[in-house]
Amino acid sequence: MRWTLKPKQDDEQIKALTEILKVDRLIAQLLLQRGVTSYEEAKKFFRPQLSDLHDPFLMKDMELAVIRIENAILANENILIYGDYDVDGTTAVALLSSYLLTLYPNVATYIPDRYAEGYGISYAGIDFAEDNDFTLIIALDCGIKAIEKVSYANEKGIDFIICDHHRPGKKIPDAVAVLDPKRSDCTYPYDELCGCGIGFKLIQALNIKREDSFEKLIPYLDLVATAIGADIVPITGENRVLAYFGLEVINSAPRTGFKAIIKNLQKEKLTITDVVFIIAPRINAAGRMRHGQYAVNLLIEQNMEQAVKYASEIEEFNTSRKGLDREITEEALTMILQNKEEDRFTSVVYKDNWHKGVIGIVASRLTETYYRPTLVFTKSGDKLAASARSVKGFDVYNALERCSDSIEQFGGHKYAAGLTLVEEQYEIFKTQFEKVVAETIDPNLLTPEITIDAKLDLDKISPKLLRIIQQFAPFGPGNMTPVFISENLRDTGYAKGVGEENRHLKLAVTQNGAGPVGAIGFNLGNKLPVVQNGKPFSAVFSLEENHWNGMVNLQLKIKDLR
Repeated sequence: MRWTLKPKQDDEQIKALTEILKVDRLIAQLLLQRGVTSYEEAKKFFRPQLSDLHDPFLMKDMELAVIRIENAILANENILIYGDYDVDGTTAVALLSSYLLTLYPNVATYIPDRYAEGYGISYAGIDFAEDNDFTLIIALDCGIKAIEKVSYANEKGIDFIICDHHRPGKKIPDAVAVLDPKRSDCTYPYDELCGCGIGFKLIQALNIKREDSFEKLIPYLDLVATAIGADIVPITGENRVLAYFGLEVINSAPRTGFKAIIKNLQKEKLTITDVVFIIAPRINAAGRMRHGQYAVNLLIEQNMEQAVKYASEIEEFNTSRKGLDREITEEALTMILQNKEEDRFTSVVYKDNWHKGVIGIVASRLTETYYRPTLVFTKSGDKLAASARSVKGFDVYNALERCSDSIEQFGGHKYAAGLTLVEEQYEIFKTQFEKVVAETIDPNLLTPEITIDAKLDLDKISPKLLRIIQQFAPFGPGNMTPVFISENLRDTGYAKGVGEENRHLKLAVTQNGAGPVGAIGFNLGNKLPVVQNGKPFSAVFSLEENHWNGMVNLQLKIKDLR
């Protein structure tokens, strides 16, 4: 791994912020790294307020969207809430449909079948709307590139409102309203909302129009926080406010579906990390293994008994998903070795019977192993479908754009995308993608990087420091958990491998007479020789609490050693 220390902040700025906030220099430095330069900004950072949310009507087309929905309600039209099958899409559908149902009964939901229809708006979905007399479709977390599909709906007299956060193509669909802060002609102050976040802005606008209290919207924030965590959008600006208050809802008054998922957890308080690793995979498993509607049903269910039933079904899907993802990852790794492709700039693998629901996870696993832009293909009807994942600093969406002559369609973000192509184009695409990445990637990006916030000696570590750092939460892109480096550490002689096959490393460290401080390094069991026999070493770590046998101790969570 590459260890990269963040550039030193300006000394005068550190000094000024230290005095203004009456904090330690280290805290001032960490805040400056996160763009906090004044008392006012620090107040917003540590004490987010719902009043910090932007006016939803600043988003282009919001007024048009609200007018169209109000007219649909007045005219007694049927409204179809349509969304993607992942966490962002299903939470968005649950949010908007359950809100609209408090105003008006003629609202239904539609999640496309991952296998029969594929990603995004489908002709089958529009036909379903026509057959069931829906005259307005509101699409969430998809639709920004659905030019032909929206025209097809227009011909049938069905209107579309699109709420998306993916990058638009050259043309915007001819919908009644297209809400997407990434539109070049949209001046909304924050463009990193997820799909569910844009759904929330829509209900915020409807709420304002009806002159209802904002309090009515707070119960929906648990869905928004879950989508923010799962979709790996930056936890900055408006997302930070939504995630902060959404976590409060999850911990104090979660919806019935969330209660059913988390009821057996032995945790007092869930963090955004728990949401990402406990709640999100289960919601995702529905769309991966069976159908995304199962997730929507769970998220809108109000009867606890029924929610527990839905949650146990979803738990089964998640267990199956884990088994499949392990199996396919092993096959893909074997394929790379057999084809002698370990030294390429990309990993591109294909097998026609791989389960389409887990290829995204497999792509992530391969990226962890070989650390390079990765695509995993499988057969989907008469086409091939792939999930793409990238490495930090490399825009895979742009790379795919440069290969667009061999792709049928694609969409996504800088670090994750999806695409389809015809089978005859597979080898051509594979060669082209390797060439584009080889020509454009900085070779340094092919080694995983740990970004370090600051140097920190053991004698400066205290429960008070940890308490202040915990107030930096919720953590995520744009506001990662602070990472520190300490040099000239020594183990007390306690170091040992723990866990299955001694995969993890447990130790206690001292430094120039300070310590000992307990430490754990997950998946670092192979580094045991580095710390044995009193040899000095450096470590990169974050600070955390270790809860064990009713005791709470501060410990280092080690990311790497040398």
